[in-house]
Amino acid sequence: MAMSSTRPHPLPPLERLLVVGSGGRENALAWALRRCSGIEDVWVTPGNGGTKEHQGCGCLAIAETDVNGLIDACQSLQIDLVVIGPEAPLAAGVADGLRKVGLAVFGPGAEGAQLEASKAWSKTLMAEAGVPTAKHWTVSTAADALSVLNQVQQPLVVKADGLAAGKGVCVADSIEATAEAIQEVFSGRFGAAGCQLVLEERLEGPEVSVFALCDGERLLLLPPAQDHKRLEDGDRGPNTGGMGAYAPAPLLDAAGLDLVRRVVLEPTLATLQQRGIDYRGVIYAGLMLTPSGPQVIEFNCRFGDPECQTLMPLMGPELAKVLQACALGCLDQAPELLIVDRCSACVVAAAAGYPNAPRKGDRLNIQLQPGPSLQLFQAGTRCTEEGDQLTNGGRVLAVVAQANDFDQAFSNAYQGLDQVYFEGITYRRDIGHQVRQS
Repeated sequence: MAMSSTRPHPLPPLERLLVVGSGGRENALAWALRRCSGIEDVWVTPGNGGTKEHQGCGCLAIAETDVNGLIDACQSLQIDLVVIGPEAPLAAGVADGLRKVGLAVFGPGAEGAQLEASKAWSKTLMAEAGVPTAKHWTVSTAADALSVLNQVQQPLVVKADGLAAGKGVCVADSIEATAEAIQEVFSGRFGAAGCQLVLEERLEGPEVSVFALCDGERLLLLPPAQDHKRLEDGDRGPNTGGMGAYAPAPLLDAAGLDLVRRVVLEPTLATLQQRGIDYRGVIYAGLMLTPSGPQVIEFNCRFGDPECQTLMPLMGPELAKVLQACALGCLDQAPELLIVDRCSACVVAAAAGYPNAPRKGDRLNIQLQPGPSLQLFQAGTRCTEEGDQLTNGGRVLAVVAQANDFDQAFSNAYQGLDQVYFEGITYRRDIGHQVRQS
């Protein structure tokens, strides 16, 4: 891919940041960005019960999609960079609205966010780009979907086309389970996200997540990560947004990551450019490493959750400037991003009843003391006026630890989790089983 010429001007001053979102991903981003060189304040909107636990981080009571409210806040607080965390405001065009008034924004506009917001759109783009991915069928009625199933006579992956908070995918193990999943999507469970669906042939192999920071022309790849989507040990139970993760995933070495760059990420970016889409943000490729090579399961338009919590402690103090350079379209002007050469382990604690009916309102008892190699990132929590922290969502928090090997990293993460309690706390004991020796 052609590189543009080096620009003569340095990046503008960067002191005050706004992170949009309320989850664990945004909690980790705020923590990591506040640690960066020259950063004075990081605001998070709307944030969660753990935002203020991080020094130099504060909350604003503005909804993720309130563009006018966000603009007013950015102007009054003299925000230098906005980082949009979740997919919903990206798909709603929040980045577009902020850019129109001259704000620097890390996060794609609504057009680019269709990489995640519409699986059918994404599949079409992959075909145009020549990106390896599973054979698929896009259908708009249950009858059409069942007709495809009857023709292929094999279990399929069933995906609601739109955004479903990471829960609109069923990897069916039988033809009967495929039919049930089809009926569930068209029953209205996922609302507008389920007005059409994508059926895919099943791929076989381990999954891995690759994140590329993009300025519209150039890409910077982060270490690969692997998450755990099933609720229960042994990768059993319902599909969730993610119960834990680790990085760097040894599934992809330097040569493997370079292959992903060449056959997946660069063709995708080139096709976005050909469509006139100036994509500035994260391209997240969820891959399956099949016997015939890496294939894309899906694209996302933002950092993964909980992969983001896992990766942020490995990022050097240049991260904020790198995201700013992406937002301004000049990644070639950014300082080199240093990556800590350690293993990072993340374990998520969820609420009782997650993922279908998570219980809210349970009091958190946190004895854990974070340190240089141990972090606690809150997600589904809120603070009362009296200062108590209560559960307020499905995935409540994540404990993350770094060490020189995965055994020690996970040992430290689980020891940290032993110092956290709320009624009904649910977590897997086998996160990282792929890389743990004990």
